[in-house]
Amino acid sequence: MCGIVGFTGMQEAAPILLDGLKKLEYRGYDSAGIAVMSGKTISVNKVRGRIANLCEKTKDGTSVPGPTGIGHTRWATHGAPTEENAHPHLSNDGRFAVVHNGIIENYLTLREELLRDGYQFQSETDTEVIVHLLELYYKGNVRDALLKTANRLRGSYALGVICSDEPGKIYAVREASPLILGVGIGENYFASDVTALVSHTRNVIYLDDGEFAELSGMSIRIFDCSGTEIRKKTTRILWDVQAAEKGGYEHFMLKEIMEQPGAVRAAIAPRIKNGKVIFEELGAFLPALPDIRKIIITACGSAYYAGCAGRYALEQLCGIPVEVELASELRYLNPLVDGHTLLIVISQSGETADTIAALKECKSRGAKTLAIVNVVGSTVAKLADCTVYTWAGPEIAVATTKGYTTQIAVLYLLAICFADHLNRLGKDEAAMLDTLQALPRRIQQAIDMNPAIPELAKKYHENHAFFFIGRNTDYAVALEGSLKMKEISYLHAEAYAAGELKHGTIALIDEHQPVIALCCNPFIMEKTLSNIVEVKSRGAEVLALTFRDNQKILPVADDLLFIPKVDALFSAVIEIVPLQLLAYYVAKENGCDIDKPKNLAKSVTVE
Repeated sequence: MCGIVGFTGMQEAAPILLDGLKKLEYRGYDSAGIAVMSGKTISVNKVRGRIANLCEKTKDGTSVPGPTGIGHTRWATHGAPTEENAHPHLSNDGRFAVVHNGIIENYLTLREELLRDGYQFQSETDTEVIVHLLELYYKGNVRDALLKTANRLRGSYALGVICSDEPGKIYAVREASPLILGVGIGENYFASDVTALVSHTRNVIYLDDGEFAELSGMSIRIFDCSGTEIRKKTTRILWDVQAAEKGGYEHFMLKEIMEQPGAVRAAIAPRIKNGKVIFEELGAFLPALPDIRKIIITACGSAYYAGCAGRYALEQLCGIPVEVELASELRYLNPLVDGHTLLIVISQSGETADTIAALKECKSRGAKTLAIVNVVGSTVAKLADCTVYTWAGPEIAVATTKGYTTQIAVLYLLAICFADHLNRLGKDEAAMLDTLQALPRRIQQAIDMNPAIPELAKKYHENHAFFFIGRNTDYAVALEGSLKMKEISYLHAEAYAAGELKHGTIALIDEHQPVIALCCNPFIMEKTLSNIVEVKSRGAEVLALTFRDNQKILPVADDLLFIPKVDALFSAVIEIVPLQLLAYYVAKENGCDIDKPKNLAKSVTVE
């Protein structure tokens, strides 16, 4: 939640800060603000709403001169999305300005203490205690004040700080929240995400928890939690800056849907070599695989649903029991895990707070841990025993598409790799690898086979609720399909295991109720068809998703979405694509803000 950015150098800071905030707006868009320092004067501009409002207020930054500054785009947690609660926050003496991503868990205690000491608060936020602590502890040395302040904070935070006594310097502090330094020539940066940096520099430094940095235009100094200066490796960002642009599409979400053939190919192709699935990053882990008695997959949101879809291949091919648990539940479950448990953690950003907590909890109990993430250098990637990257490229739309499909693709690869290592694959290995290698082409076919989706969206967009039904892998995909519909169109959408309809849910089916029925698994086709007949007999309108040559469904479905026929064990990455497009076009018909759905943010770094 929230995004922060900082710049110092010889250029005007405000336009650079605004450009960075635009790239970070997917992290929060309730309010925004910048603080720019010119000489020893700090000028703060804040607005409610989008970055566009801040650009208008500051005339694209031209009305706020100065070569040093920090900026923030907010997803509200403490306090309403108002201008008063927007960041940056100023100290009472006007010497410090602070931006913050994360949550300060002990802020109420700190606030009461500071009020007793005479400090005045202008906002309802947890962040404001930070800037007043800095003023309290400042005795002429900003680094010392930062150390003392950080020692008082409990929770997660990425901080950007400027002090009017130190023109030309910005400070960055990290604890359990992502923060990256951008290394330039005569100028330096920090940001919550590399997307805010790559148009200015491709050389970055990833801060670890407990570290903070002092940046000037000519230098970057990094310190650990004791204040000792340390050296950090500089990493080169390889992906093209154009990957973070819309490329002519109306929305990032549509662009990222269309990028899925290439993204899935990037996840799969390098890992199939000489007729085998090869994960070089798992070399030290695979020898321990025969000792695994249980696999737990944990994640949040769409990543959790990716785990639900990938579970079938892992369990069926490896012969190991697989559980899929919400990370927000697993962290509090007192989980029964030990050295014979493999925990697979899935997170697009690698910074999901609940997922990190579940990972730490299970690891402390002896579980072996494997992470599936997209963002290199993220917290989950660092904490897990081994990490497999999805290589999906930057995903800007809040509603994930290619992040989800590449996660499932990696789970398919892991299932085959593990089963092969356990000598449980058998003679079908070559056929399964052929199926995986064909997935990118099949995804493109699923896009091409459904030109009528915009028209179907016009038919269905005025409905207030959708029910998605399916069995087995179809049900797993229905979970993600319903999530896509609700999160970007704001329409009620729920997924149900089709066999459970008669156990209560069918009471909600009435005349013209849309039911989206996933019918892509030949082994349970007759059962799903019976469920379709059940809802049709009660007046439902059925939009069925199936493979093109399925003649059995024609008499019972009102409308059809198609996918090419593929082994049901590996069909989830294809089935979801028409449902993503349906959600997109329904949201478009309803005039929704597709890339920035209300109340949501891309990276959920708080509980």
